[in-house]
Amino acid sequence: MPIRQLPEDLINRIAAGEVVERPASVVKELVENSIDAGARRITVSTANGGMDLIRIADDGHGMDREDLLLSVERHATSKLSADDLDDIRTLGFRGEALASIGSVARLSVASRPADAESGLVIVVDNGRRTGPVPQAMNRGTVIEVKDLFAQVPARRKFLKSARAETAAITDVMKRLAMANPEIHFVLEGTDRTASNWPAVSGEGALAARLGQVMGGDFIDNAVTLATARHGIVVAGMAGLPTYTRANSLSQFYFVNGRSVRDKVLVGAVRAAYADYTFRDRFPVVSLYIAIDPAEVDVNVHPAKAELRFRDQGAVRGAVIRAIGMALAAAGFKASTSVAEDILGAFTAPELAEPAAPAPLAPAGGGYQPQRLSFANERAPLSFDRSPGRLAGFTEPSARVERFEPTAEVADYPLGTARAQMFDNYIIAQNGDGLLLVDQHAAHERLVYERFKAQLASGPVPSQAQLIPVIIELPEEDCSRLEEAAPELERFGLYLDRFGPRAIAVRETPALLGNSDISGLVRDLADGLAEWDSAAALTDRMEAIIGRMACHGSVRSGRRLRVDEMNALLRDMEATPHSGQCIHGRPTYVELKKGDIERLFGRSR
Repeated sequence: MPIRQLPEDLINRIAAGEVVERPASVVKELVENSIDAGARRITVSTANGGMDLIRIADDGHGMDREDLLLSVERHATSKLSADDLDDIRTLGFRGEALASIGSVARLSVASRPADAESGLVIVVDNGRRTGPVPQAMNRGTVIEVKDLFAQVPARRKFLKSARAETAAITDVMKRLAMANPEIHFVLEGTDRTASNWPAVSGEGALAARLGQVMGGDFIDNAVTLATARHGIVVAGMAGLPTYTRANSLSQFYFVNGRSVRDKVLVGAVRAAYADYTFRDRFPVVSLYIAIDPAEVDVNVHPAKAELRFRDQGAVRGAVIRAIGMALAAAGFKASTSVAEDILGAFTAPELAEPAAPAPLAPAGGGYQPQRLSFANERAPLSFDRSPGRLAGFTEPSARVERFEPTAEVADYPLGTARAQMFDNYIIAQNGDGLLLVDQHAAHERLVYERFKAQLASGPVPSQAQLIPVIIELPEEDCSRLEEAAPELERFGLYLDRFGPRAIAVRETPALLGNSDISGLVRDLADGLAEWDSAAALTDRMEAIIGRMACHGSVRSGRRLRVDEMNALLRDMEATPHSGQCIHGRPTYVELKKGDIERLFGRSR
């Protein structure tokens, strides 16, 4: 078959296949044009998921007759200065959107500049152009797209249901609103409930807009990002590690005001939260990157949804650093959603199953309440009495039966210990409410953070065993541990091969105290088998110290003295990220006084 030049209408339809994937793509392209035109109010109306009607009205600069005629031509744009593709400072620059949309729908473009007496309207009906003709209208531009893909049934049948297309348009509008808090957006139509996002300005404008779009709950459970390094500015908000979702749909990324999907940014967020969240949970973030346009290529995707950074490592490092600093500044803070989940688990008394009748007291004797005790026959842990520090483990003989908090310690953020439940949960009280602390999860995070700090400054200090601990293991596990022994010495663990089926542990990390050495070594052997290489130890540093921290922390079932519990609370207040353990679970739950009063129907 000989080579031939394709007709113009077919060229436009091919271009439309790249730019106009679905109604949401049309909305994105047209609203971006309105933003570039300086609009301060943009109204979007849809019908039948945008398949029957999409109407965009703005109060931007408007277009005169010459610009209006060029606007529906291919590769005609006002947004590319000096033909420099390395300096893109607008959202739209390809000049294909209106021409492509007009080739697969009935497109009407009406526009009026501020200095014109009336507006003009031009119509492109599936590639056939008429106009422009005069039309009375306010300043700005009104674009209507009707019957999208009506004459291209092969494309129309691949669209999803009206409900799904409506949801896709809503998602696009949310992202555009989040990127432009200074613009008033209205989204309405016969196929939806109207959404109204008024413009916000001044300090806190971004947080206010994110609250409008993502909800106040996100603002209450997020930290603010604001760093600049090597010409890369990272801003936005990142959810606390205990405020997560089951998928990544609540992660939003913006580069120079453009909503994007980028693997570098997704990977950076995953790395920044690696220490704090479950593998199957996703943090909630709204991340804004400002970078020199010459350092990023936005011309790698027809819909401009993807981009490429010139220095991916610098961008990744800037994001990880910004989130890490913000989470560290949050300290021990945990999300309020944890407390809300707890409150939701309580059953109202009138809905609860009737309780079994209480046994009658023996004749001649009244009810004798049991006295609460903070200790039992097992020796408790010993903590350094100095404020905020934990020490090694000893077995003191003192037992505390009663504790009266002093006025000085009553004002601590995590309060003062009042009791211990189920040998694992500390009950504390501060000025605002009640706290339940998981002692194992909390201490696990504290040990983990100290491990990281010690490892950053050199090998972890170790303590020698008076008698080497001999641990019997399968021969293949002994071989893996023997191979990894030089690398494990960085973590303060010194071991040798002791025959074909045993390992001798000579020194252990001093931070772990009298921990379960056998369990730790067996756990590390399992990890080496999973990682399949001793060389992977360097890459698995967080996993190794996580396993060590788990074995070196206060175990569930250990009863603590009150001063030990308070020392743990003070240490949590002084340690970053102590609001969640290394597995992503919350270390404490706080119930405000008002929450407790609600449970008993006392709130007004």
